[in-house]
Amino acid sequence: MRGLSLLLAMGFTGVGSTVVRAQIMDDQIFSLVQFDQVEYRRDGVANPVGWDMYAWVGGDFTRVWLKSEGDLATVGNEGDVEVQLLYSRLFSAFWEWQVGGRVDVQYGGGRTETRVLAVLGLEGLAPYWFEVEPAVFVSHKGDVSARLTTTYDMFITQRAIAQPRVEVNAAVQSVAEFGIGSGLNDVALGLRLRYEFRREYAPYIGVNWTQLLAGTADLARQAGASTGEVALVAGVRMWF
Repeated sequence: MRGLSLLLAMGFTGVGSTVVRAQIMDDQIFSLVQFDQVEYRRDGVANPVGWDMYAWVGGDFTRVWLKSEGDLATVGNEGDVEVQLLYSRLFSAFWEWQVGGRVDVQYGGGRTETRVLAVLGLEGLAPYWFEVEPAVFVSHKGDVSARLTTTYDMFITQRAIAQPRVEVNAAVQSVAEFGIGSGLNDVALGLRLRYEFRREYAPYIGVNWTQLLAGTADLARQAGASTGEVALVAGVRMWF
């Protein structure tokens, strides 16, 4: 519950109270580990196991974050892994800026590609409780890219929750070794329905659609790969 982690940052200081903020020192240490997604995706090709997780440790205003996401194929020997290490600072009631580094590893077809990127991003709650993560990345070779991720929890009951998710990636330069073209790279739309037996543990099922665009789609066609896929997903969301 990324929104929960942001609300926790406010709960110990008092919402909108500059007096309380001035009096309370940021000297207590808290932590959270959350796996938003640990899932099997049935796409009829690689059928990967995927994950999207984050962990943070810190006080009410400053934190250190570890984020990771990726896919490992269960059919064939290929996969991609992304890891970010970030420093964040809360600058308003629901928003924090983040800066740090990111490492990408992609393997398959007998080769492995690695790159290092700088990260500058935001994380917070937009009006109507949309969780939003915009970020800009600059690689060690000067390649610039960006990502926007948005999720929203729709409560069907107190325990059954539908979560739509949108992710859009774009790049200024083409990075052929990672299958990335210039312009809009891809759009991913997902819908997952989870049931929270406990707030910390919620299995889910859903569907995920991904479409490659522009130069990224051209690179996929040249490699003989599909430019779009629909996958059924099943997994678990958990935090502690």
